[in-house]
Amino acid sequence: MRLELPHIRLPETEIAKVFEPADLPGEGDEYRVNIPVDLRLTIHKDQDRYRLVGTLKTELGLDCSRCLEPFVLPVDRAFDLRFLPATAVAEKDEDAETEVEDDDVSITYYRDDQIDLIELLREQFYLALPMKPLCTPACKGICPQCGTNRNLAACDCHPQLEDTRMDVLKTLITKRKHDDA
Repeated sequence: MRLELPHIRLPETEIAKVFEPADLPGEGDEYRVNIPVDLRLTIHKDQDRYRLVGTLKTELGLDCSRCLEPFVLPVDRAFDLRFLPATAVAEKDEDAETEVEDDDVSITYYRDDQIDLIELLREQFYLALPMKPLCTPACKGICPQCGTNRNLAACDCHPQLEDTRMDVLKTLITKRKHDDA
């Protein structure tokens, strides 16, 4: 869904929209949208500049990085974004070095008098994702030898980490034991 900016005439406009999971393309994403997304936002208009302040609520399906089992991540996220016309980028001197201000991270540019709300949602979903998704903080993961999910069952594997680079040193130790005897 695209937000048509010429249709926004008031200095402040409120929008509430529910997106079904089927409405959101998820090909190649690290998450799955499990339930409808409740988007509520207020659009503040200042000539050709827009500020979108709102919240979104949904549940994302992820795969645990340790045990690879699916789990649900609830998302209740607030955002505050500023949108400037894409022509504002061209007006800046590209050769000059500029310092990034704290407010600059919330600035986005729009084209053709439209803001793509689907892209806004995808961006917020990615910002809500943990760096290492875990089903529980105490997840034991899977056994690297037999592949058993250690959260569901214990395995009889005894991991022996062999480092072949140490084989030469091992021969020295065994040789010394024989010399000492």
